Amino acid sequence: MLAGVAIAATATVLHAAGPAGADWPSYGNDQGAKRYSTLTQITPENVSKLQVAWTYHMRPADYVPPPMPANLPATFKRTGFSSSQATPIVIKGVMYFPSPYGKVVALDADTGKELWAYTLPERDQASTRGVQYWPGSGRAKPEIVFGTRSGRLIALAAATGVPVPGFGEDGVVDMKTPEIMNGNPRSQYGMSGPPAIYGDLIITGSRVQETPSLGAKGDVRAWDARSGKLVWTFHTVPQPGEFGNDSWEGDSWKGRSGVNVWTQIVVDEKRGIAYLPVAAPSFDRWGGDRKGNNLFGNSIVAVDANNGKYLWHFQVVHHDIWDVDLPAATLIDVKKNGRTIPAIAVMSKMAIMFMLDRVTGKPIYDVTEVPVPTDTDIPGEHPSPTQPMPSAPPPLTRLSFEMADLAAITPEMKERCQKVVDDYHVVPSKMFQPLRADSAVAFFPGSLGGIDYGGGAFDPRLGLYITNVNSLASPQQLAKQANGSWDLARGYAYLMDRETRTPCGPPPWGEMIAVDVNSGRIAWRRPLGTTDSLPEGKRDTGRLSSGAPIATVTGLAFFGSTDENKMRAFDTRTGEIKWTAPLPAAIYGSTITYQGNSGRQFVAAVDTGGFNGSPVTSDEVIAFALPK
Repeated sequence: MLAGVAIAATATVLHAAGPAGADWPSYGNDQGAKRYSTLTQITPENVSKLQVAWTYHMRPADYVPPPMPANLPATFKRTGFSSSQATPIVIKGVMYFPSPYGKVVALDADTGKELWAYTLPERDQASTRGVQYWPGSGRAKPEIVFGTRSGRLIALAAATGVPVPGFGEDGVVDMKTPEIMNGNPRSQYGMSGPPAIYGDLIITGSRVQETPSLGAKGDVRAWDARSGKLVWTFHTVPQPGEFGNDSWEGDSWKGRSGVNVWTQIVVDEKRGIAYLPVAAPSFDRWGGDRKGNNLFGNSIVAVDANNGKYLWHFQVVHHDIWDVDLPAATLIDVKKNGRTIPAIAVMSKMAIMFMLDRVTGKPIYDVTEVPVPTDTDIPGEHPSPTQPMPSAPPPLTRLSFEMADLAAITPEMKERCQKVVDDYHVVPSKMFQPLRADSAVAFFPGSLGGIDYGGGAFDPRLGLYITNVNSLASPQQLAKQANGSWDLARGYAYLMDRETRTPCGPPPWGEMIAVDVNSGRIAWRRPLGTTDSLPEGKRDTGRLSSGAPIATVTGLAFFGSTDENKMRAFDTRTGEIKWTAPLPAAIYGSTITYQGNSGRQFVAAVDTGGFNGSPVTSDEVIAFALPK
């Protein structure tokens, strides 16, 4: 199992005790994914003085790029770099992250000096977005745990990067068990997000295929952090006799793939509850072979973190035929009617925000089933006639499109966008418009999503949930396949000006938004980024973004994941930009902040490019700090 594994450095990491709140110990900082820091060194008054403190280059000197796939577009140009969506974690002065060059790396978080690097076997890749830290228990020492693209779960000693001998087979567990592969041993199964930690349990989601319908299961599982043994399994597609199985007509649950957690599982450690943001069933654009609401697809599911027992669920999209998943979940607290309600904020890619009591699953703001379009020319498709809509807040991004909305910022841009409309035979769309075979529905917010895997940040002092949103349609059309199923006629596409990589809908194309969770109102919203190629006076368009913002107790929100290569700090109360700095490339993941052993507070990110077609031009991990 360990053939091809090499330890690139032998330095031992010293785990000295750090001050409370100094670390960024998990993907979302805490297991509830609040992305909130209590560090106070960087303030609105001094943030403009931030400067680059150190950089680390991930690409090895002897790196040889893998062969180029045959199906890449003719316009694709290899730069010699690989893109990364990783968000680092920092524990006691040490930074850990997966590298897109087949390694997991530990750095001195004060200097960027490499402490150790673990090379994955057989050209495997660690989970795209990050790794997780288990602090150890009893005689068991701290571990760095992560899944891989090929379905391994690996545990490394946090101090040395050496595989943990008692974990699985020499530090590796094969997650592709016969039960999970669902009778399809060759189907895709791996991990794209980091696992969650609860006590001595490692809780994992998965990355599975989006098409065809039959393949590996999307079940959520928990593993013993010491031994790697399976402890519990939650069936995301309910089996016969389990609650929710009747939401699948006939035997359409059998062999079903999708219905997985590809983003981040969040945990209420105090209450022992794990929250599973479950994605759409496969195939996620056609549901003719799975009539019904298809639980637990597109649902937030609460389970007992100790044993995986079902507690409650809330489905945010019924019978998903748009691939809008449920990528965002954050634990929040809502003050209403004189009491503080422990809550969870969840959104599908539609950027419709639901706030639920995290103990009971009941909506905090009333939710009604609103009628939505059901017209489609796809035989056998039965779209849900209604979809849930909260009374507050309003949807955070555009959800419909008329031809009059076509971008007309310049005559040249309008002409190019009109050509895209003509090429794809684009027709207007309403909210939750079903797809068709005779034309391409301009579906908003499209495959990229109004929000995506990043989610948001929660400032508990101000009661503000802050998130970045996109406004970009996908022209989606279905075509019948030889086996009688339906698939996208022209693959993934976006309604955008191909020359300038700008959306063809009306701006703003990207925004930063703050929601007051205590009232359900929008506290502020600001265009996020500029399009400098446009004429002066028309550049404040906002840009597309990935990742998530972070918030600090001093009243700052940091964000660097637009496609324009800039890091920004916002005033959390108003959205005013307090600081902007150029970046080598577009950040594809999220920013973090932490305090090193030196006492300095840093703002850091993995910065490679690659988002929204931006060139992959960097291999840097970059850290900012105030001057010494």
